[in-house]
Parts: sequence; structure tokens; C-alpha cells
Amino acid sequence: MSETNSTALAGKECKPCSSGSQPLQGEPLKKLRAGLQPEWTVVDEHHLERNYSVANFREALDLTNRVGEVAERENHHPDIFLSWGRVKLKLWTHNIDGLSENDFILAAKLDQLR
Repeated sequence: MSETNSTALAGKECKPCSSGSQPLQGEPLKKLRAGLQPEWTVVDEHHLERNYSVANFREALDLTNRVGEVAERENHHPDIFLSWGRVKLKLWTHNIDGLSENDFILAAKLDQLR
């Protein structure tokens, strides 16, 4: 991960996609992915996933709440799976049914949580 790319992404704000926007694919997708921590996975050029392992349910819940606060500020909301010692995030832009820059912005901001 390039610290410059990560910082640049985290410094942006999520903005609503314009009508007719297309999901990112190919090289633009790869460039944005390079700005995230390696734990993020691009799945089928459709969504981002990341698993967090923590010590117990309390830490998983605390992490979930911190993710929720960032998501609310950005008005861009991930799917969150919470269980004992684990949090799984899934990000994509629902109105284009794929990845947009917003997903990478949110992921970069979430990278700063830990």
C-alpha cells in the first residue's frame, strides 16, 4: 500500500454517484485498490471485503460502532457482519451495483481506525 495513495483517498469525501455512473473495472479499480491496506480484497470487481479479528465480542462490537460512525459521516454504508472476535465488512455502491471511488474512500478511512 502506498501511504500517499491511502492518505489521499482518506482525505476525500464520499459523494453521491451521478445518474448513469458505471462501476469501476480494470485498471482504475487496480489503482484505487493499491491505496488500501492489503487486508482488503476486491471480489469479482463487484465489492470490497475485509475481515477483522479481535479478542472478543466487546472489541468486535466497539469496532462495529466505530465503523458505523465513519459510515454515517460519509453517508456510505457497508454491510457489516458481527460475531464473537470477528467483524466482516462488505462495501459496494448499491445504486450502480458495483464499485465506485466512494467505496475506496470509505475503506481508506476505515483503515485509519486501527
